[in-house]
Amino acid sequence: MPAPDFCLPDADEETVCLADLRGAYAVVYFYPKDNTSGCTLEARSFSDAREAFAREETPVFGISPDSTASHRRFSDKHNLSIRLLSDTERRTIEAYGAWVTKKMYGREYMGVERSTFIIDPEGKIAAVWRKVKVKGHVDAVMATLEELKAGRPA
Repeated sequence: MPAPDFCLPDADEETVCLADLRGAYAVVYFYPKDNTSGCTLEARSFSDAREAFAREETPVFGISPDSTASHRRFSDKHNLSIRLLSDTERRTIEAYGAWVTKKMYGREYMGVERSTFIIDPEGKIAAVWRKVKVKGHVDAVMATLEELKAGRPA
């Protein structure tokens, strides 16, 4: 399945386009909100594994509906080394099916479902995680990436 293309600004207002990443694997993950406990743990976990992903020549991008200014503060506060992309209009979030109905305390609302995608060098979705639980997730993504790069099905 082709990965929906996107061009989004990062925390430094530099535009990242998925099409520019063709020829290599990429990890794209969606998260609800900067500076919340689960999102901070996830961003820090991906940042801690940055060197391992770099060895695999695989960039990691976190996407949320927060502004670029919010991403800059979040990144600076937690010394993040991954690039955070801003999707304030939620077009990319919706294209990947990560804008969903959620429930909390019996109330329904729309929000971002924590999701991760590995995009292959041809721009196709090679692996998907929905309703991600943060603990151990980055290790699972890395293991799947290694399997894919070794030519074994994920």
